[in-house]
Amino acid sequence: MSVELSLLGKETDYPTTYQPEILFPISRAPAREQYADIDGIYKGKDWWHVFEISWLNLKGIPQVAIGRITLPASSPNLIESKSLKLYFNSMNFTAFESQDAFIATVEKDLSQAAQADVTLRLFQVDELDIAKPQGICIDDQQPDRLLNHPDASLLALDESALAESVEVQLYSHLLRSNCPVTGQPDWGTVFIRYQGKKPCYRSVLAYIISYRQHNGFHEQCVEQIFADIWQNLKPEKLMVYATYTRRGGLDINPCRVSDETWMPSPIRLARQ
Repeated sequence: MSVELSLLGKETDYPTTYQPEILFPISRAPAREQYADIDGIYKGKDWWHVFEISWLNLKGIPQVAIGRITLPASSPNLIESKSLKLYFNSMNFTAFESQDAFIATVEKDLSQAAQADVTLRLFQVDELDIAKPQGICIDDQQPDRLLNHPDASLLALDESALAESVEVQLYSHLLRSNCPVTGQPDWGTVFIRYQGKKPCYRSVLAYIISYRQHNGFHEQCVEQIFADIWQNLKPEKLMVYATYTRRGGLDINPCRVSDETWMPSPIRLARQ
């Protein structure tokens, strides 16, 4: 379905009755056309943290939790975020016989929208730990040039170490892009685990900064970053994982890998 037909950016009423039909799937295929032959964009997961989950038990008492949704990168569809928010709000006044029944209902509805197996794990509201980023922060690098839109030509190898092969995890807190429908800014920390000829850290930071005025969904930005690094720096292995800040009670955390053994565990950072 075309995102123009979604509720994103439109004034809407919040439903008070269970409405699974409000979920709005968006095909991944159009955004993937330019790098459809890169296997890694189909490997990985999209993790969503949902901070506004509530339903009723059979006595009518509200239950609350934090949820982690896991959606496979191989799914034909992603799910538009505002529709997901409205979907969960539609369950606030619906009674379920147990937490397991609530989870089963959500997994069925989201799997149908994504056309793939989607899972939900619930946490108590004070249970989800805050992690610290691991690796080398490149935010103090001084790029040679800065652009306002993604340009893969910014990426370069370290010319002083062309014979050197490395395995390294870099990260930057400076990822910023815009929602392609509303224009609202999306902020995130991006992790790049890399094995191959040593990249120029200044060039990687310049490339990340170049997304500051780019319009793209979280998942699409991560896949473009993965594809551009894969095609231009030609690593042996690659992981790109972005932890975006929360908007509308949701944060989205896409991860793409060239090798399934490089799949990280999902984390939650302090600014999420």
